[in-house]
Amino acid sequence: MQRYGARRVLGHAIAGGIVAMTVWASPTRGQAPPPSPEPEIRAMLDESVAAWNRGDLDGHLADNADSITFMTGKGPITGKDKTADALRRSFFRDGKPVQSLRFEQVTVHPLGAGHALVVGRFILSGGGEQERSGWFSTVWERRSEGWRVIHDHSS
Repeated sequence: MQRYGARRVLGHAIAGGIVAMTVWASPTRGQAPPPSPEPEIRAMLDESVAAWNRGDLDGHLADNADSITFMTGKGPITGKDKTADALRRSFFRDGKPVQSLRFEQVTVHPLGAGHALVVGRFILSGGGEQERSGWFSTVWERRSEGWRVIHDHSS
């Protein structure tokens, strides 16, 4: 009986220690949690769509880091300039987008204080073309100039 009682006390002590360490090690202990990146990122996504629809490709890519990695069916493209060239070739005619863009089902998942994963659906419609849509996932990083997309995988 003594042996069982000692194991039980030891088990409770270990469990209590784990709980105490978890509470003590919590990054928000005594601090307010970092502000959600969601409102700022959603506003940037809205501006990106508006820029696309008015034919401003540079404005559409304004939230992209210069070093962005953009995944395509042919493999990754590195850099904002090369990404712009690829989008211009595939989706623009005479300096204007062939179709209008919108995003739906967008979710913003904070990944700590300095990063976020954004997942959603893009829809290209109009322009006398068949509607095209797919899913995207982007990784955002908080930088001195604000939130920037560092990786974009759209399919």
